[in-house]
Amino acid sequence: MGIDITEHRLANGLRVVLSEDHNTPVAAVNVWYDAGSQHDPEGRTGLAHLFCMLMYQGSRQVKGNGHFELVQNAGGSLNGTTSFERANYFQTVPAHQVELVLWLEADRMGSLLDTMDEQTLDWARDIVRNERRQRYDNVPYGNAFERLVEMAYPEGSPYHHTPIGSNADRDAVTLEEARAFFRTYYTPDNAVLSVVGDIDPEQTLAWVEKYFGSIPASGERPVRRPGEPAGRMMTGEQREHLVDDVPARALTAAYLLPHDGTRAADAADLALTVLGGGESSRLHNRLVRRERLAVTASFGLLRLVGAPSLGWLDIKAAGHAGAETLDAIEAAVDEELTRFATEGPTPAEMDRAQAQLEREWLDRLGTVAGRADELCRYAVLFDDAQLTKGALANVLDITPEEVRTTATRFLTRANRALLTYEPYGDE
Repeated sequence: MGIDITEHRLANGLRVVLSEDHNTPVAAVNVWYDAGSQHDPEGRTGLAHLFCMLMYQGSRQVKGNGHFELVQNAGGSLNGTTSFERANYFQTVPAHQVELVLWLEADRMGSLLDTMDEQTLDWARDIVRNERRQRYDNVPYGNAFERLVEMAYPEGSPYHHTPIGSNADRDAVTLEEARAFFRTYYTPDNAVLSVVGDIDPEQTLAWVEKYFGSIPASGERPVRRPGEPAGRMMTGEQREHLVDDVPARALTAAYLLPHDGTRAADAADLALTVLGGGESSRLHNRLVRRERLAVTASFGLLRLVGAPSLGWLDIKAAGHAGAETLDAIEAAVDEELTRFATEGPTPAEMDRAQAQLEREWLDRLGTVAGRADELCRYAVLFDDAQLTKGALANVLDITPEEVRTTATRFLTRANRALLTYEPYGDE
C-alpha cells in the first residue's frame, strides 16, 4: 500500500514512526507501551489496566485532569486502552497542536511518578471497579469473556485472566508495586510513538527529540512470561453452564487459533468471516434466517502474538427458547463446522470474505488515528512498522485450501471452551 513510513530511534531507545498525509489538517499521536495484562505480576491481575487511569491523573507539569482538558480545549479527542499485549494512549488533534500533545505525552512518560500517591491510586481503583461493574458484573452475559478466557488458557498462563483483572488483586496493589511497574514498563525503550497526518516530519522529529530525548532508558527490556506454559493449551472440550440474570438462553465459545503474524492466522480470519462475519455468513443464514433458532450469530477473531489467538463464537437464542433450542444450536454449529472443514469455502464465499476484510482494513487505514494505531501495533508486536504495508496483501494471498485446512485443524470440539446461559426461573 502507498503509505509513507519513516522510522527513527532516539538514543534512549524510543522508537518513532512518522507518516505524512496532507489530505486533512489533522494529526494523530499514538503511544504504545509493551505493557499489557500478560505483564501483570502474579497475584496482581489488572495492574496493567490500572495504569490506563493513572496516566490521566497528573504528572510534573500537568495536574489532575489536565491532559484531557488541554487536548479537548485544543479541539482534539483522546483515550487510552489496555489489552493482553499492550497499552496505548492516543489523541487526534488539529495539525497545529501536535507539539502540545508530544509535550503532554513526554511529561507523563518522564514524570508520572512525581504525582502518583495513595490518593491517586485509590481513585484509579474506584474508577476501574466501576468500569468492571458496568462492563462485566452488572450486564447480561458480561462475564462470558472472562469465563471463556479462564477456560481456554490454563492456570499459569499470563492470558488466563482478562485485562481488567479482579477487584481483590487490584485492591492488594501497593503504591510501591505500582511505581515499580511504571519504572519497568513505561520507559522510552519499551515504547513506540507514532505521529500520522498533516505533519512536517523533520519538525515533528525535532519536537520528539526535544521533549522525549532526556527521558532516561530503563537499560533493559522486560522479559515476557511464556504464553503457553503447559504446552498444548486444551486437551479436550471445556464446558460450563450458567444460570444467570440474562434475557434469553445463549451459547458462546472460544476456539484456540494460530498466533497472529502467520498465514494460518489470516486463514483463520477468513474462515471465521465466512462462518460468522455478518448477515451473509453461514451461521447467521442458518440459525437466524432459515431456522429462526437465534437472533444473533457471529464469529470473530481476537489476534494474539504471545499465545494462541481466540476465535469468539457468540449466539443468542430467539425468544423464550428452551434447553432443546440450545442443543439444536450446538448441533447446527458442529454440523456447519464439520461441513466447512470438509468442503472449505465456495469461490463466492472466499471472494466475499476477502472483500469484507479488505474493506475493514482500508476503513481503518483511512483515518489518521487508525493508521497510527496499526503502525504502533506492528512496531511493538512484530518489531517492524513497515509490515503494515503488506498486511492486506497477505490476507488476499490466502487460498481456499489454506482456509479449509486451518478450519479442519482448529475449529473442532476438542479445541474449544463452550459456555451456555440459562435465564433464572427458565424451564
